[in-house]
Amino acid sequence: MKNIKLLITSFLMVALMLVSSCSPETYSLDSPMSKSDIHFEITQDLVTDAGGNTVILKNTTPGVVLNWDYVTGKSSKAVQTVQYAFKGSYTIKITAVTGGGLVELDPVTIVVSQDNLNYVNDPLWTALSGGVGKKKSWVADNGKYGLAPGAMSFADPNDPTKPVEWNNFTPNWEPEGNANSSTDADMHWGRYMTFSLEGGPFMTVHEKDGTTIQNGSYFLDINAHTLTTTGATILRPDNYIANASNWNNEIKVLKLTDNQLRIAVKRTNSEGPWWYIWNFVAKDYADSYVPPITEPVLDEGYNPTFASGELLTMLTGGAGAGRVWQLDAAGNPVDWVAAGKGWTVNAGSSSDWGWNAGWTAVAGNSWVRFDQWGGKLNYTRSQNGVVTTGIFTINAATNEINLGTDTLIQNSESWMSPTANIIKVVKAYNKDYLQKGIWLGTSYDAGKDEWFVFHYIIP
Repeated sequence: MKNIKLLITSFLMVALMLVSSCSPETYSLDSPMSKSDIHFEITQDLVTDAGGNTVILKNTTPGVVLNWDYVTGKSSKAVQTVQYAFKGSYTIKITAVTGGGLVELDPVTIVVSQDNLNYVNDPLWTALSGGVGKKKSWVADNGKYGLAPGAMSFADPNDPTKPVEWNNFTPNWEPEGNANSSTDADMHWGRYMTFSLEGGPFMTVHEKDGTTIQNGSYFLDINAHTLTTTGATILRPDNYIANASNWNNEIKVLKLTDNQLRIAVKRTNSEGPWWYIWNFVAKDYADSYVPPITEPVLDEGYNPTFASGELLTMLTGGAGAGRVWQLDAAGNPVDWVAAGKGWTVNAGSSSDWGWNAGWTAVAGNSWVRFDQWGGKLNYTRSQNGVVTTGIFTINAATNEINLGTDTLIQNSESWMSPTANIIKVVKAYNKDYLQKGIWLGTSYDAGKDEWFVFHYIIP
């Protein structure tokens, strides 16, 4: 009986242990701290500034983080030195982060009795605001001012080869015009933001017609190269607002000149960290910008000019002579020339969709000849041993060659086999044609100034 009692007792103890081990653990936050238990110091350094412009914020409560909102910026440092350039009253808001949650402390108002404009009399402050007593407006860069490709660039924070720092950044991608995936409606082109040093570091955001959308203040840290805004937010497209939570605090300044501002905000949504680089241009610069007149860069030999009879001599070799031409299969045989610019560099450039094995086979045993025999302008095409002949003419005014009833070399295995009997000399080299050949256009899109061209050379 004693053994039975011991066994029952043992089972009960094990059961109690199992119940105890399976019971869910419960947690609770500490009780909120009393404001009276949270201590800090806010002092004005009257030795540095007789007007009290230099203010020192000091957290003296161990285990508690204080968030300071001192009007011109925000900080959570244990000791934060603030320098107010302009006289006035400044209300400092303080939030304590404790184990029991957030505790809002009583705000502290300090009075600055004198201006100290040395704190904003710096080339970077001047570049941003126009200088003390002035203001300056900025618009998003649409990519048409020669400063940035568009309003937005992107950089990978995990790419060590591309740091994102002051005057040291190389974006991974820079789309033109709108920010990627943004519409004109998202961009609100024409809106502008103004940074002022008229009586204070004030920031406003305006509609295109000048209507004020936001009023606030800002602070430019010229040493850390950061921008902090309060009450107003930098221009950005609507569809990016939800992607980041730090649109106002310590925005990275990457570049700041009289005409250009580039800043970075890190994405914080579920897609993961990524730098959004926002590109702005000074509004006055944008309003008065006149694009430079530049001559288009055209392919060598594009739209050639010939002296009387020069094209005929190039094609035939002269009176009583003939000249054979072949497709440049080993070099750059075909191209699409748009507004004077081609894009292929060799047969591989258009491989499969354009130049293919069928073309290579045809080009290897085919040729065309222009000659001036028998008092006629004769055109001969030899393709895979099949020879056709006819008469050709030249329109010197348009640089067009009429092949009569014939065409250039064909390839039944290609969609681009030329069917036109009137071909255009799109590119030619008046002195170097023996080495560089001639480009003959077989189709044309007049609306786009585009030519499909074959490259013929003298073997």
